[in-house]
Amino acid sequence: MTAMDRYSTREGTVYEQVQASAEFVELRRRLRGFVFPMSAAFLVWYLAYVLLATFAPAFMATKVTGNITWGLIIGLLQFVSTFVITTLYVGYANNRLDPVAERLRLEIEGNEK
Repeated sequence: MTAMDRYSTREGTVYEQVQASAEFVELRRRLRGFVFPMSAAFLVWYLAYVLLATFAPAFMATKVTGNITWGLIIGLLQFVSTFVITTLYVGYANNRLDPVAERLRLEIEGNEK
């Protein structure tokens, strides 16, 4: 069955039809399944840093070695976690999102011709 056959019997534009398709719904589910939990985890991590800085300044000012404090270490780990999340997302998108999105794109382009 070609993309033209697949979507020609449905109502709406081809984009509305694709958006209503099971493949698109699955793609959106996969994206949300990664983005929402990862965003929540990062926000909790960031909030913990802000709360520690606000309510535990003595702990954050505690020197670990030399002039390096817990506050500095945790603050720098915020940057590290951002790069880790980005790396995880790129791998996830390359393996789980992009193949489905590519198939949908090819179907749409094939349907417009």
